[in-house]
Amino acid sequence: MLYVLRNTKSISLLLLAVAMLVGCSDSSNNETSTTNCGQAAAGALQICLGEYNEAQRECYENFGSACDAGSAAYISANDDLEDAVRGSCNDGDFLGLSQDALVGRFQASCKAQSDSLAWRTYGGPQGSIWPGASDEQRACLQDAQRTASDYFNNALDSIDQCLNADDCDVAAVKAERKMRATEAAALIGSSCPGLEQLISLTPEIYVERADDQIDCIMSTAHEDASELSPTCGPSNVDTMPVRGEWTQIVLENDKWGTMCGDGSDYAFQLRLAPEGYPVDRVLLSLAGGGVCLFEEDCRNSLANNPELFRALDDPAPEFAEGLGGNTPDNPFATWTQVYFPYCNRDVFIGGGVVESFGDFDLPRYGAINLRSSIRNVQDILWKLMDESTETGFRPDELIALFGGFSAGAYGTLYNYPWVLDDLQWPRTAAYPDAGGALDNGTPAGISSLAPIKIPAWGVQPYLPPYCVSGECIIGPVNYEIISPRLKQVPEQQYLILSNQKDNTQQGDAFFTDEALWINTMRSAYCETKDLSGIQWYLTSDSKNSVHVVSIRDEFYYGEVAGERMVDWLWRAVTDPDSISDWAEEGDFVTDIPGSNPFPCELP
Repeated sequence: MLYVLRNTKSISLLLLAVAMLVGCSDSSNNETSTTNCGQAAAGALQICLGEYNEAQRECYENFGSACDAGSAAYISANDDLEDAVRGSCNDGDFLGLSQDALVGRFQASCKAQSDSLAWRTYGGPQGSIWPGASDEQRACLQDAQRTASDYFNNALDSIDQCLNADDCDVAAVKAERKMRATEAAALIGSSCPGLEQLISLTPEIYVERADDQIDCIMSTAHEDASELSPTCGPSNVDTMPVRGEWTQIVLENDKWGTMCGDGSDYAFQLRLAPEGYPVDRVLLSLAGGGVCLFEEDCRNSLANNPELFRALDDPAPEFAEGLGGNTPDNPFATWTQVYFPYCNRDVFIGGGVVESFGDFDLPRYGAINLRSSIRNVQDILWKLMDESTETGFRPDELIALFGGFSAGAYGTLYNYPWVLDDLQWPRTAAYPDAGGALDNGTPAGISSLAPIKIPAWGVQPYLPPYCVSGECIIGPVNYEIISPRLKQVPEQQYLILSNQKDNTQQGDAFFTDEALWINTMRSAYCETKDLSGIQWYLTSDSKNSVHVVSIRDEFYYGEVAGERMVDWLWRAVTDPDSISDWAEEGDFVTDIPGSNPFPCELP
């Protein structure tokens, strides 16, 4: 297999060299130059992916960890890609981009897509699976990654030939790709029967995720891939919103596989940054709304609050205050803003199953709804930036603040790894507000619910590969597990927000004693505050129960120990290494009997 792959690479390099020579033969023929630029660039990206993927396997095999950006293999692949693009493309040949912009776009895509495959296989960029794996398990992981890499190569070969031909049998290309995906899954299942136990993914889902990547690579490598109907990229956009205005985007179930709790289509709200401001500065907010877990509370919710199970009627979030406020004092007011309604009561982690409660059923699609929506947002930004900016769309340069309120905060904890690992938006910080997922230590706590609801809601394939047993459902454990994965770039960090007195959050986590709740939060702060990428901002109103603080002016523009929340959040995305934890004792020990001082020194 390796010999065949290397032969294929040599042939591809030869064909690429021929395309480059033809492209250079008549610089006066702009149409010919542009055509050969596209062919050569797409081929160069494919070769780069093969080199990166092979390098990752060798790095794990030889060093027990992922390759870093300074490794010889990465540098060589980058140099080869740059030489190929500069040798065949002039300024403006591809989407009007300069040579520099095109090289950067293709290099970023090669690294991101290769990294995503490797991280899915070996346990994130920190490679959490590899060190504890047996020799047999390591061989299994290597075979899975190699098979997926070969699938990349074969599928991209067919795609490139089709899109570069005068006429292409689209149906045949799609059928061949489907056949190869089935063969890849079967090969992985044969050589790696324990894959699901290692990384939470069956061979079929593992290949399906690789297939999603191929669509994104296709849309990066070709100016117009619409002929093959990719599920990722500019040609996948159904609705282009007007800038500066809230627009509802409806995701049809037949196309996206999304669904609300009442069976209706999922919809979210998007407001692109106003004209004159960059659209790739993005604030993403997950709505709250509690959770229903068991037959009685779900039945009552459906009967008494049916609007909680429908997104189509959720209006644009014209927050009057705080983080979402449209005032000159709020630096995020000119960012692209996205609001995700909450309609499955599953804390945005349901994996597309229907939970049965005897005489009624409840779709649990939260993770699919959210992740499909963010993919849709990416496609819209991609199309807009490719059409209107000099550099085009670069997900590695996009800056995002991803978070939510109450149940949306829980959803933030459970989907942030996907934003970093699979979506590959590296410069994203997470702000879970009033949803710390604390465990009360009893059989009625969050830790006891996880083994029940993970299978009932189809959650397993939506967990990161460094959380295969679901232990990251508990907030502080989540921080410990994800911390080694964070700070690859400075923006990658949790920004944990909450008031310490929060009876709603307390009840949602099944704490019957308020003092125990406060003491548990304070202990969690002390135990995790020094972890890499974990930052806390705890407000200290001990008189009033306050649920969700970032969209309330008195807290957003207020101070904790002299630090304003608005300044803290803004620095998290503009000067991320400058922020630190903020909490203060307040009057809790006096006002709430049984509450204790923080068990650690405060800033």
